[in-house]
Amino acid sequence: MSDANTQKAKRKINFLKPSTITWIIILGVLVIASFSSFYIVDETEQAVITRFGKYVGTVDSGLHFKLPFGIEKNHNVPVKVVQEEEFGFTTIKSGRNSEYRNNITEESSMLTGDLNIVDVEWIIQYRIEDPKQWLFGVYEKEETIRDISRSAINTLVGDRAILDVMGSERQTIQDQAQQMMNDYFSSLGLGISVIAVQLQNIVPPVGVQEAFEDVNKAIQDMNRLINEGKEAYNAQIPRARGEAQQQLQIAEGYAAERVNKAEGDVARFNSVYEEYRRAPRVTKERIYLETMNEIFGAEKKPELIDSELKNVLPLKQLGLQ
Repeated sequence: MSDANTQKAKRKINFLKPSTITWIIILGVLVIASFSSFYIVDETEQAVITRFGKYVGTVDSGLHFKLPFGIEKNHNVPVKVVQEEEFGFTTIKSGRNSEYRNNITEESSMLTGDLNIVDVEWIIQYRIEDPKQWLFGVYEKEETIRDISRSAINTLVGDRAILDVMGSERQTIQDQAQQMMNDYFSSLGLGISVIAVQLQNIVPPVGVQEAFEDVNKAIQDMNRLINEGKEAYNAQIPRARGEAQQQLQIAEGYAAERVNKAEGDVARFNSVYEEYRRAPRVTKERIYLETMNEIFGAEKKPELIDSELKNVLPLKQLGLQ
């Protein structure tokens, strides 16, 4: 064997010594430990830490240390992300040209309070509030969310007539469904909070859809006529009230004028009466002369009529000259 081959064999033997292998193993363990001892929690997440499968705490976003080799494990939970579930339809492709698959009747078909069938499509949006409960509270999370949501919507739709579900009660159903779902999820310890329930399409079955469209058109016409009537009412009533107020003011002015005139006549009569009491003869003559002057001093001369005669005596020039 040549010297070169001998040297190579010696180096190989030295490399395979127990001490060398031990250092390689230690180095490998350290590398694995360093990689498994650190983890990152995103800003939208919280991490639940378990030690040998038992919960030990919850940490916020950032770089954190944990015991290596699987002794401690981190379970990152997206607590700040709004998640969504669809019912009665599903989104195949989202984006500018979104594609949907509708008519999932096993979810959307419901019985209303007046024994009609209606197809309801809706979505719920929720956020994880308690990551510990979310991980350990309920085993089948998605199925539980969907079952409770369907139960709440079916209950609320079943308490109302079909026209109310399609029209005036839509917002009420959304608000009450959100409250009912949150109550159920809280009692189950699911660790989520429903932030919105949105009813999408609410339509009757295909066989009677045209008839319901006619009913909806009639309702719209009725509402339009009611609104037109209210507009006419609002236009006429203020004007009528203004005219009535004007007439009241005119009447009040006329009444004040008559009262003032009457009070003036009373005051004048009282003053004449006082003079009459002091000097009856003089007062009578003065009243007579003033009356004659008023009669014969007018622009239109009077016509005197003899009560015993049937003819008129025209005394045009008779007057106080």
